[in-house]
Amino acid sequence: MDNASIARVLNETADLLEISGGDPFRIRSYRRAAETVSEQSQSIHALIKGGNEKAILEIPGIGKGMLANFKELYDTGKLVLHQEMLDTFGKGVLNLFKVQGLGPKTIALIWDTYKVSDLDGMEKLAKAGKIRVLPRMGEKQEQKILKGVEDLRKMGGRFHIDVVDDVASAITSYLKGTPGVTQITPAGSLRRGRETAGDLDILVTGKGCANGQREKVIAKILAYPGIAQVLAQGENKVSFKLENGLQVDVRILPPENFGAALLYFTGSKSHNVVIRQRALKKGYTLNEYALTTIKGGKSVAAKTEEEIYRKLGLSWMPPEIREAQGEIEAAEKDTLPDLIELKDIRGDVHMHTVATDGRNTIEEMADAAKGRGLEYIAITDHSKNLAMANGLDDQRALAHIKAIRKADANAKGIRIFAGIEVDILADGSLDLSDNVLAEMDIVIASIHSHFNQDEKTVTDRLLRTIDNKHVSILGHPTGRLILRREPYHYDFDKVMKAAKAAGIHVELNAAPERLDLNDVHLKRAKELGLKVVINTDSHHTSHLEKMKYGILQARRAWLTKKDILNTLKPDAFLKTLNR
Repeated sequence: MDNASIARVLNETADLLEISGGDPFRIRSYRRAAETVSEQSQSIHALIKGGNEKAILEIPGIGKGMLANFKELYDTGKLVLHQEMLDTFGKGVLNLFKVQGLGPKTIALIWDTYKVSDLDGMEKLAKAGKIRVLPRMGEKQEQKILKGVEDLRKMGGRFHIDVVDDVASAITSYLKGTPGVTQITPAGSLRRGRETAGDLDILVTGKGCANGQREKVIAKILAYPGIAQVLAQGENKVSFKLENGLQVDVRILPPENFGAALLYFTGSKSHNVVIRQRALKKGYTLNEYALTTIKGGKSVAAKTEEEIYRKLGLSWMPPEIREAQGEIEAAEKDTLPDLIELKDIRGDVHMHTVATDGRNTIEEMADAAKGRGLEYIAITDHSKNLAMANGLDDQRALAHIKAIRKADANAKGIRIFAGIEVDILADGSLDLSDNVLAEMDIVIASIHSHFNQDEKTVTDRLLRTIDNKHVSILGHPTGRLILRREPYHYDFDKVMKAAKAAGIHVELNAAPERLDLNDVHLKRAKELGLKVVINTDSHHTSHLEKMKYGILQARRAWLTKKDILNTLKPDAFLKTLNR
């Protein structure tokens, strides 16, 4: 189990304990442990395997009881408490926590009455009018639950970052020019660059957002096209759901409170907790309205995040790193790194054309990249094992190299490198012959099949790939598809150390459905000394804009310009790939 899987089991255990009326302290301990584990760069199971239990106990919030749970998961792949409660309630109960209108008490009530604990059963009860007759329920609540089930079926309750970003951009454009509105800022998971979001927070401010002047702003928000359901409407907040099921919370704030609200609603929860505790130690209280003195309640900072942090003795922290993972200590010492920015990227070296499953020609991809200010690209179409993508065999690959070289010779203002995304076969061998791979400027090796192999087999498979002297980059190195497919499992440290020794680099695939490596793995890769290449894996010219999501992921991992290989100029970049 990787850390994400351990965290998932711990969170599910906390959810199940809530249904069963467990001890609140115990529930909180599982949730804290889950959050802590998910943010660790080193594998918990690797530490256990190496007998380094002391290092685990040094992690804040992890005690001997939780260590025993980790060891149980390591030994058996299961947690007895988790399994016992799943046996009682059924695995389907976990989905119910994602349904709007259903909390632990309501789920427990329905279970006690009807012994129903899955989406299908909940839907049948609601359609039969059997939920409304229960205590504290009613028809309105029943319909809300039914609608929540339908929404969850549509999208699983989570949304890729680009989906949420597109909605935020559309609403921002819609509200621009509204009289009295001067600033519209997304907050929450989107501002922190999380890979998915369950909802979207937008903060709106300006002179027209003060008391008594908000009605016109609220009316404008409620007229937004695409609203499927208005969930709430108050003096300073409007909540609604869109047709795709995404919930949007728009908060209307006077300018004098905007900074405090932005800090609060950006999060993360763990970051905010530490900041509030720091404020208390300095004689202040901090909430979504202002930083105020404990004695007298005088506001000392509220308009901007910068002035609040400054009052607390901290430099401003980029939203992407606000996870209580060392950023506050670095801000106190003024040692925060200069994180990678989109403007630092000079090249994009993973993209596909009409030669396989892309939608554009070599020249069209190059023109689009040049238009975005890039200095070089690499054309890396698929190899033959990916038959559904019309992958290239040796003969077609050699012909494709000639076509790329010709396009490069004719191109002005941009370099075009010849490459391939070659499939890693089940045994770790590559899908094209070595003499063809030797002709390429760049060889990205990726797994596209046999995802269910066990950890040792995948580890050995990747180690064999690394032994091939023609490989330049490991592509989307865990193979995950966010909200669709879990990553394959292997000894990450062992493979990354081998890649480092072999001079192979790792990819951060910026496609929003991948974002692979994730932020935790990226941190570990940096610790192990590897350089990262951020690529879009574009199959269309429009996909080149996805680079920004890779940048967000890299920033979450505290990566700087020096950590990213494709910030180099073309010749310097190529030189690093010469093994």
